Amino acid sequence: MSNLNDTLHKVTQRVIERSKPTRSAYLDLIRREGDNMGERNAVSCSNLAHAYAGALEDQAALVAGKGANIGIVTSYNDMLSAHQPYGRYPDRLKIYAREIGATAQVAGGTPAMCDGVTQGETGMELSLFSRDVIALSAAVALSHAMYDGALMLGICDKIVPGLLMGALRFGHLPAIFVPSGPMPTGIPNKEKQRVRQLYAEGKATRAELLASEMASYHSPGTCTFFGTANSNQMMMEMMGLHIPGSAFIQPGTQLRQALDREAVHRVAQIGRKGEDYRPLGLVVDEKAVINAAVGLLATGGSTNHAIHLPAMARAAGVIFDWDDLSELSSAVPLIAQVYPNGSGDVNQFHAAGGMGYVIGELLESGLAHGDILTVGRGNFSDYAREPGLEGEELVWREVGPSMDDTMLRPVANPFKPDGGMRLLTGNLGRACFKTSAVDQSRWTIEAPCRVFEDQASVNAAFKAGELDRDVVVVVRFQGPRANGMPELHKLTPALGVLQDRGFKVALVTDGRMSGASGKVPAAIHCTPEALGGGPLARLRDGDVVKVCAVTCELNTTADLASREPAPDPRGELGTGRELFGMMRRFADGAEQGASAMLATGGM
Repeated sequence: MSNLNDTLHKVTQRVIERSKPTRSAYLDLIRREGDNMGERNAVSCSNLAHAYAGALEDQAALVAGKGANIGIVTSYNDMLSAHQPYGRYPDRLKIYAREIGATAQVAGGTPAMCDGVTQGETGMELSLFSRDVIALSAAVALSHAMYDGALMLGICDKIVPGLLMGALRFGHLPAIFVPSGPMPTGIPNKEKQRVRQLYAEGKATRAELLASEMASYHSPGTCTFFGTANSNQMMMEMMGLHIPGSAFIQPGTQLRQALDREAVHRVAQIGRKGEDYRPLGLVVDEKAVINAAVGLLATGGSTNHAIHLPAMARAAGVIFDWDDLSELSSAVPLIAQVYPNGSGDVNQFHAAGGMGYVIGELLESGLAHGDILTVGRGNFSDYAREPGLEGEELVWREVGPSMDDTMLRPVANPFKPDGGMRLLTGNLGRACFKTSAVDQSRWTIEAPCRVFEDQASVNAAFKAGELDRDVVVVVRFQGPRANGMPELHKLTPALGVLQDRGFKVALVTDGRMSGASGKVPAAIHCTPEALGGGPLARLRDGDVVKVCAVTCELNTTADLASREPAPDPRGELGTGRELFGMMRRFADGAEQGASAMLATGGM
């Protein structure tokens, strides 16, 4: 590997130094937890009997206590296509465990809501805090002192971050993340986008829109665009938490099953009863967090991880912020273009070389830490290879050059010289801007603003023709404390139409967009949020707002200090949102991870 890139080294050392007190406290915690756990057979016989009663096929092995007992934490449901395959996983995983004299039990389940189903609906206001609920659920599952390791079954948006945050509180245990893989490719992404915009303009019927969407999202597996779910899988590879190359192998294939089998065998080997102890709390360290950030930037991944990555890091005692992400972006080139940043989806990305190619390029260029501890059999360089089968044997092969330079390019010839995630600052606060999906001619937008307090009002104004001009659309009171910080993806078609009509358009919000964010310039996750008197609460219609990814500024010419903030517009609750009132009240800012648990010191 080449010498480490200077910026990567500088940011890593800064994160290590900043994190010394919290990381030290975390490592002390997992050492104590490991000591307190002791041997499973030291637990009282009554406790053990309760745990073994339902495991009829494995009772004798559990009583003997010679092999590892693996806890399965599953986020199965069959409403969420990516998680539908997990329904049959426990039975298979138990068989794989028995092959090596180990046992496996379903330790617990977690929620798994689908942002695609809740987009634009009130249920989306539960989405971000579902991550904290998932972390709590995973912690409940692992709190039974029965397990020598864990398999975490999850893929989608809040689910992987939540599973990792919960598992890290039991960081004395090894844990491996087990994806189920993407669905096969559906209709071309440009066709899907075309029909969405036609519908937004009233030129396509609802039946035509539904037919288009069903041709895109059509079978079990992860949605194939490079959104938050697939960005999760990329980051798990970059952190060494998958069996190498697991991310984008489709469900139901022999190779998928071979990788699942390897995950079971490997988690037993890296437990304290195994021969190669690798606890999760040591695998996820400052360098692993930096690797995840580098992967996010190099592949143009989801903007949601500007929130999730700091939260996951803090769960391991690592303090990582947007200054770190922005500085890394200046040094990490964009070497992958996957829809919505490019034309091909994750299946085509994988066929072109996928994560093996990306990791190989980053390691060779000194843009990733090769000395991280992983859950694999070797070191991080193993993740620069791709899995395959020789007969029934699982093997890893060299990836070679990119098979499609419209999707994957070398560091020496990138799509863009930087990672496309920029921090904007100014008198309107701090916000993230994803440049990788936006044409450079639109990186600077300065125009009078129109202020809204929900998505429906924006779309109503669009349909009435009120936005047919150069405009900065401000959608406020969408932060974590206001309403749970929903994604505002329903705005994308309307704003895209305005841009296609030749207007200069930008979005500014304290809410979220996602990995599906597209071609419209957007300053998102604006902090401090409007609720509580943040700057967005003082904007008025007609104020001139400048959004600039060149100078990295987010400013208005208006005299905000002389104004009172707008009142909280929230009305009646419902859809269970009232149950999350405590989380909204205690949530910290977007840059800190927008977590109630982290803000109250619980993590």
